[in-house]
Amino acid sequence: MDTQQNTALTRALAEVPGPLPTSGVIHITFPHTDRFTVVGNHLAQHPDLSCTAVGIAVRIQSLPQGAKVGIKALAAHCREGEKRIAAALRELEAHGYLRRVRERLSSGRIITRTVFCNRPTALLRPRRPAEAPPQPAKPEPTPAPASVPAPMQEPAPVPVRIPMAAPPAPEVPVAPPAPSAPLFVPRVPPPTAPKAPRRPLPQPSELTSELDRAATAFLSDLHRHAPQFALSEDDVRRLVPGVAAWLERAARPDAIRRALTDDPPNPLKHPAKLLAHRLTELLPPVPPGVDDLAALDRPRPRFTVTPFQTCEDCDRAFRSPTPGHCRDCRETRAAFAQAAA
Repeated sequence: MDTQQNTALTRALAEVPGPLPTSGVIHITFPHTDRFTVVGNHLAQHPDLSCTAVGIAVRIQSLPQGAKVGIKALAAHCREGEKRIAAALRELEAHGYLRRVRERLSSGRIITRTVFCNRPTALLRPRRPAEAPPQPAKPEPTPAPASVPAPMQEPAPVPVRIPMAAPPAPEVPVAPPAPSAPLFVPRVPPPTAPKAPRRPLPQPSELTSELDRAATAFLSDLHRHAPQFALSEDDVRRLVPGVAAWLERAARPDAIRRALTDDPPNPLKHPAKLLAHRLTELLPPVPPGVDDLAALDRPRPRFTVTPFQTCEDCDRAFRSPTPGHCRDCRETRAAFAQAAA
């Protein structure tokens, strides 16, 4: 039985158009002919709705008109409890998919109407009013022929009026509906989206013979510390400038080895590509120069703090470089001296 299923899966994969992706999901799609519901990606991939809310929305959208979609009615057919269903309905209501309106009937009874919209953004677009069909022009009545006064007199010719069609009304250009803002922006670009160009491998300011020899020895010896990083001679020559740029920035070989080989993917299919990526993205900064380090060791300017003094008359604390009296006591002394004079 298992062999038949594997054979059917292999045959279905062979019928998938285009090359199969190396990672991610592979869709095997059969067209539905009955019992299906169309669901928009704005709902299925909504970034702010929980999976429970999306599933409840799809459940409601698949039900016929008049079906009960209350909390208890949904809980009777879903595995989720009433609390999770109530929270999902609140999410859908907050994003415009669901609306619950209380309405009073003619009998005085108050009911709750639940309205579900499969595309809330369509409600924001202005609708074009229905144009009235043009009315056909009514022909004017033809006047009766005049009576002949004498038998010998020939009848006078009767003018015939031909109804003229009314000129067509000028067409009024209808402005296209304003494009509404997308409900959400996908966070993951589609596979067909253009990819950003890769950053070039870092280069040293000058690839000296010492740097070239040290980088070559480092890459050739890398498989002894991490066996999955076995490189070919062409890979070593291509990655030498990147390792030389790290060595030029005073990076120690053990630190470079740890940064390049730590936690690799399993299985590792392209070790040279992974090394090139990490050499580019994890490049350390240029070490500071002597002047920059001297600026760090330079003593900072000190600020003079005025000490506290105790007033000789009122024992109040005040700041002053020398002991004496506070401001209030000085003003009092000056007032008494002026009065005495």
